[in-house]
Amino acid sequence: MFNERGYTVAGFDRSKVDIADSASVEQILAQEDAAIVVNAAAYNQVDVAENEPVPAYLANGLAVRNLAMACRQLDARFVHFSTDYVFDGTAGRAYTEKDRPHPLGAYGVSKLAGELYAQAYLEKPLVIRTSGVFGPGGLRTARGNFIELMLRLAANQRPIRVVEDHVASPTYAPLLASRTLDLLECNQNGLFHIGGGTAISWFNYAEMIFRVAGLKPQLQATNEREYRTAARRPKYSALSNAKMESCGLEPMPPLETAIEMYLKVREQYFHQK
Repeated sequence: MFNERGYTVAGFDRSKVDIADSASVEQILAQEDAAIVVNAAAYNQVDVAENEPVPAYLANGLAVRNLAMACRQLDARFVHFSTDYVFDGTAGRAYTEKDRPHPLGAYGVSKLAGELYAQAYLEKPLVIRTSGVFGPGGLRTARGNFIELMLRLAANQRPIRVVEDHVASPTYAPLLASRTLDLLECNQNGLFHIGGGTAISWFNYAEMIFRVAGLKPQLQATNEREYRTAARRPKYSALSNAKMESCGLEPMPPLETAIEMYLKVREQYFHQK
């Protein structure tokens, strides 16, 4: 996305730089003379984090501190991605940037810490909360994303059970990247929500995926009482994009359109392999 708009982009994965190591972060960013630093790294194994809170806090909290400090030294703009899991999901509506965070578990606490570090060390960071991200990157990783999980389960030809009492706003990664760059180019800073624009239960989301994909697996609704997890999750964590849209940015397309976009990219990816 940044490349398409004429930016020179250097990307670094964990093998090239450990963002939990402040010296390593300072060295690599100074070497690149970065003008904009985008942090898309995260420890997002929500249930594992309940038993391993320290790695989650290092990656989602202290690492953000290291990046923010390095950006302050370089006078670079800093973009940090956070999550809808900083909320407890009890509001029963889409959350705005003015709503008070109240995370329910170690993952949410660590992500909120990252937000606070970015805001503490920099005067004008851009902190973006998002929800249920899916995108082409999920085609190249073992964990994939929710759409890949549903398609894998459908191929097994067994009943699929998905919770119907948890609501989010699934977000297509390329659209998230595009709106993020729009905010940067409008010289916006502070806290913004960029969700997919559609508040939907995970069960209804699965139904939509299968409808768009032309599949008819046996899909059954379940709930958090039947499907217990190590971590508590917010029951309604959809995000409002009103603040983003008030800056003149284009609203997100319907979720069904985003799924169609993803499946087209997916088809091209497997056709090329």
